[in-house]
Amino acid sequence: MTEQGTRKIALYVLAAFVIGVVLTVGAFYLVPILPSQAQQESTSVQAPAVSVPVGSNVIPDIVQRTSPAVVLIETTAEKKTRLNYDPFFNDPFFREFFGGRLPFDSRTEVVRGMGSGFIISRDGYILTNEHVVSGADQIQVTIVGHDKPYKARIVGADHDLDLAVLKVDAGNNLPFLALGDSDKVRVGEWAIAIGNPHGLDHTVTVGVISAKGRPVSVQDRNYKNLLQTDASINPGNSGGPLLNLNGEVIGINTAVNAAAQGIGFAIPTSTVKPVLETLITKGKLLRPWLGVYIQSVTQDIASSLGLSKPEGVLITSLVEGGPAYKAGLEQYDVILEIDKQKISDTGALTAKVEKLQVGQKVNVLVFRNGKYLLVPVVIGDKNSNNQ
Repeated sequence: MTEQGTRKIALYVLAAFVIGVVLTVGAFYLVPILPSQAQQESTSVQAPAVSVPVGSNVIPDIVQRTSPAVVLIETTAEKKTRLNYDPFFNDPFFREFFGGRLPFDSRTEVVRGMGSGFIISRDGYILTNEHVVSGADQIQVTIVGHDKPYKARIVGADHDLDLAVLKVDAGNNLPFLALGDSDKVRVGEWAIAIGNPHGLDHTVTVGVISAKGRPVSVQDRNYKNLLQTDASINPGNSGGPLLNLNGEVIGINTAVNAAAQGIGFAIPTSTVKPVLETLITKGKLLRPWLGVYIQSVTQDIASSLGLSKPEGVLITSLVEGGPAYKAGLEQYDVILEIDKQKISDTGALTAKVEKLQVGQKVNVLVFRNGKYLLVPVVIGDKNSNNQ
């Protein structure tokens, strides 16, 4: 072999060696960047553990297991209603002829209502909405597998939270539902609603949790912390359970936005659990209360009252016989502090009073007619005043 041929072979060997080194080093650095299939599977985002595959029996199994504890609640109440007379009969002179009233100008009418509830103990305690049974003269509960409805009595109720506990005497071996932890619920999780919408007993609807912590006002109730779901909720669902995929109650179906589709609300169990025992044992909740109607102080209000700046809350009126009324607070007083804690607006006052105890004595700093006054007030119970 010639010297030139030897050099060519040497160059080929050297080139092969260099290429091998480059490939080896490149592979070493590329492995972390381009993981194997096994590595990709171990590091990828996994589907939630609660996902339900197509054809799964999870939801039917939950419904079959929990439905017997869901009850139909029917109420009756007698109410006097005025008849719809011809305008001639409403003439005040004509009424005067009959001594200020018309003969047969009112009648007693039986008003019927319907809702849902669910059993929470083997001995027949039932949880529902307060608005389902409010004002009822008679309450009947229909339980799956029982021949006839049972008369129920209210053992505890709270208007503001819209919660009521009923009791039926139907033995000590009733099916019941467990209360889950709504704080652990995540938006997007499956939710199952069971109830009696429009009297169609044990109707099942399924959706997801759309949002948490929704504040909603319905008539004179101000709900502060509702679960929102797109599981269909209709009149008659009120008081029924909203379940998770463990078959636990995470909420009490309460309200629906009639102007929208797929927007229903439920009271979370985080609201129910802390008060349930008190409702059962004492029949009501103690609600700290001042008995005042208030509004925030604007610049115009501050100027008209002689305040140097907008601060505190203005008492627009007082409940006669309420704690503030008894203590001597007056209309147009401006509440500035409670026990030296500044009150900046209506929300701050409400939050402060809610943390107080019924019967607790507090010192309220008010501004009245250009003077600062310290007025002692004993916090009352709103529920006692409503009775």
